This record gives sequence, structure tokens and C-alpha cells, in this order.
Amino acid sequence: MSDNTTTVISRRDLIKLMIGSGVSVAAAVALAGPLTPLVEQLASGLERRTTAESPRQHPRWGMVIDLSKCIGCEYCVYACQATNDTRDDMRWNIHLVDETPTGRTFHITRPCLHCQNAPCVRVCPVAATYNRADGLVVMDYNKCIGCRYCQAACPYGARVFNWEDRGDEPNPYVPFWGTPEVPRRPRGVVEKCTFCIHRIDAGVAQGLVPGIDREATPACVNACPVGARAFGDLNDPESPVSRLILTRPTLRLREDLGTEANVYYIPPEGMAL
Repeated sequence: MSDNTTTVISRRDLIKLMIGSGVSVAAAVALAGPLTPLVEQLASGLERRTTAESPRQHPRWGMVIDLSKCIGCEYCVYACQATNDTRDDMRWNIHLVDETPTGRTFHITRPCLHCQNAPCVRVCPVAATYNRADGLVVMDYNKCIGCRYCQAACPYGARVFNWEDRGDEPNPYVPFWGTPEVPRRPRGVVEKCTFCIHRIDAGVAQGLVPGIDREATPACVNACPVGARAFGDLNDPESPVSRLILTRPTLRLREDLGTEANVYYIPPEGMAL
């Protein structure tokens, strides 16, 4: 005998289902409307199929930087320079000083924002820069031809061009701030922050959790003495970054450009969203 029982879900559950399927929040709310029995039944079937058929969701690595906490010590900058072996004039993580509308000075640090809709990826003629499934924007230095299109396209100034062969030039931030964990890039390529991708990949392979386990977490996050940086999986509601975004006001740089950056900022006091 067939089971004719109809599973009924709430309007709120339907909205969650539609958002999870890629519908915007506003559209989901509008489309859900007052539920009819037919919509309820269709949505129930969708939920069962989604649960049964959807592959495991990829993580989406992201960072939250709390500008109300940042003291401008540049520890994150130095740790990045030591770990990724970068020069002072080619920093992957930069520190800027700004002022709120109320006249209060605050500090802002900017890594690569690992945009989901990255202009740098779109303009690269040889696919030397690309988006991974986990949200990271990656460079393949073996493919890079040095055209610098990606550098020109980045609206955040997060890329630098390697003009010289560094050879055995000493790194002044080693060993106090760390030791190099990746090879130096060759002359003629564009470099940028990777979120310490080598740590993430090695850590995940060992069952570690980026953002929780230090060995799998970007060096800049570990180095911050005041906890102004958090890292984790934006697709995991229990991750450090997701909890901050849920409970604190956040913004992303130049959201008007539609880059969908994976770096969120908690604004300093006196700055309205």
C-alpha cells in the first residue's frame, strides 16, 4: 500500500530551502508567500530529494577582521612575510591607517579578499589564476606569463609583480616571525596572499580544522595578539567566522562591485554601515 501521508513544512523552512538552492533572500521571501497545500507538498519533495541527492558541500574559506580590535601592531604583516617569504615592497598583507567620520583613528589590514566573482580570474588570458571549489583564488606560477592583467583588474590592490630574481637575499623577518613554508616565486610572475593554502590543504588532509587548529590556519590569524582576525568555513554555521558574521555587524570592501569577497570586516566604533 502506498503512503499518502503529506509532509508539511513551514513558510520559514521553505524560504531556507530556496536560499539553499541559490535563490536570494528577498526572492525567497516573496516567492514563498502564503503557503498553499500544493506548494507545501512540492517543497517537501524538494527537501527529500535535496537530502538524498546533494553531494557533500565544499567548505568556503573566509576571514573576518575586527577593525574595532586591530591595534596596528603589524604582527600579521610580519608573520605573513616570514611564512610566505615576501619582501617589504611586495607585501601580501598590508596595513593602512584611516579615520572614522567621528575623527577616531583606526587600523585596517588587507590580505587578498579571495573574491567569489574575482575580476582577476576573468581577465587572465592563460588561466593562471582561478577559483577553487573551496572559494580560494589561486595562482599557478608555472602558467603565469607576467602580463599583469590580473594586477590591473584587482580593485583592492592585492597583487604585486615580481620584477627581480631574489636569489639568496635574506628575509629580515626570519626566524623571529616564522620560517618560510613555500618556495620563493620566480621573476616575472604576479604574487598574492593565498590564505596560507599550503597549511589549509595539509591540515585538512590530516583531519585538522582551519581556523581552529593552528597548524591549518593562516599565519596572520595565529600571529594577531588581540584576536582581531578569525578564519574558517563560511559554509559551516558553527565556524568562528560564521558565528561572528551572524552576531556582529559586518561589511565587505567595495560590495558595489559585486566581487563577493570572502573577507568580512567588523567596522570600528563610529563608522555606520
